Amino acid sequence: MKKYFAPLIGLLFLSSCNGQQSPVNIVLDELNSKLNTLVYPNIDAIIVKTANEIIIEEYYNEFGRDSLHDIRSAFKSITSLLAGIAIDKGLISLDDKLNKFFPKLPDKRKSNITVKDLLEMKSGLDCEEFYGIGPDCETPMWETQDWINYCINLQMKDEPGMNWAYNSIESMLIGEIISRASNKTIMEFAKQHLFSPLDITNYKWTITPQGRGMTAGSFYIRPIDMLKIIELVKNKGKWGDKIILSKEWIEYSTDCKTDIDFSFVRYSRMDNAKYQSARYGYYWYRENLQFNDINTEVLFASGNGGQYMMNLEAYDSMIIFTGSNYGNWRNKLPFEILLKYLIPIIENKKAGKNG
Repeated sequence: MKKYFAPLIGLLFLSSCNGQQSPVNIVLDELNSKLNTLVYPNIDAIIVKTANEIIIEEYYNEFGRDSLHDIRSAFKSITSLLAGIAIDKGLISLDDKLNKFFPKLPDKRKSNITVKDLLEMKSGLDCEEFYGIGPDCETPMWETQDWINYCINLQMKDEPGMNWAYNSIESMLIGEIISRASNKTIMEFAKQHLFSPLDITNYKWTITPQGRGMTAGSFYIRPIDMLKIIELVKNKGKWGDKIILSKEWIEYSTDCKTDIDFSFVRYSRMDNAKYQSARYGYYWYRENLQFNDINTEVLFASGNGGQYMMNLEAYDSMIIFTGSNYGNWRNKLPFEILLKYLIPIIENKKAGKNG
């Protein structure tokens, strides 16, 4: 097990009163004893930033600060930011219909799919990848030579805007729409308008056979740069003195009004936690968290394997997880770690500063 601690960690976790171990240190030691055991296996990174200070930065399983990690579908939330930038610039609008960008669609219902429908995962396309409900479309998409052509030719199941169905097709189409509207590859657009302004330079796209960047997932980035992404969201689109996205877009896209009848806390199999359904926005989730005295809400991006970018507004805190629990329930274990260990650490730190 390989660990890396930010310099500030020593100040926080090694300090104590009268030579006794601090409460924060006790909680962290208990957590570390369980990480990458059968209790919490395959956790690759945890970063916690609270009140503008990184208080935890740990890496495991031969990962380090400069290691790139596949964040899977957590990249969909970055695609949401790219869509917001394109909307802010007047390149596209939520009401734009699919036939504006794909003018030869023979299916009238498909022609009427809006950008909003795609961002809400309510296109009506016959595809749903959420826990095997099916049909899975991403796997056969990877086997084709033209992913966008595959996406655009899927059959319709429902009327646009009617039902939520999680899939990777709609975020792929959003990436293509941004590219066509901006006359740039999505890689160029993202670099110019998001990554370079945030000084994110070390990353790797998955490239389709047609040379397009995949906007549904399989994007490799450093966890410390994932922190910049969620911090941009926390700061309502501002980065220093620069406005990367409008406050209005951040608030609108992360409002999360669609109840998806699924709880991440429940599927972490955590004991004694009261769970409620998560809600979906424009490729972002929210879920209310209740455990012991904790009753709060988390906004987050989620990717298979345990990839999370979290914002806990009530605690002025952001949390990053990466992991390798692909395709099983253990990729929800970060929610148990959050409730049992990380929020108490944040609370103890705040109490120590205010005491």
